[in-house]
Amino acid sequence: MADAATQTRQREIATEHLLFKLMEYVEARHAGLLDFMEQSLDHLGDPATDATKNDEAVRQIARGMIVGARKQRVN
Repeated sequence: MADAATQTRQREIATEHLLFKLMEYVEARHAGLLDFMEQSLDHLGDPATDATKNDEAVRQIARGMIVGARKQRVN
């Protein structure tokens, strides 16, 4: 059995992949999803309460996912 940190990493990878594919799928069938998501990023933030808090880093990750989904253009 993997340790907690490994399980967390694996779960994050799997979740990101599935979310990314969902974004591609929905955008291909309902254009505008990615624009809607992009417009929401001003409200996205890091919930940390210590020195690791970095709202802009969280937004940059989300922007990267949106850019990647736009490039895929699932048909």
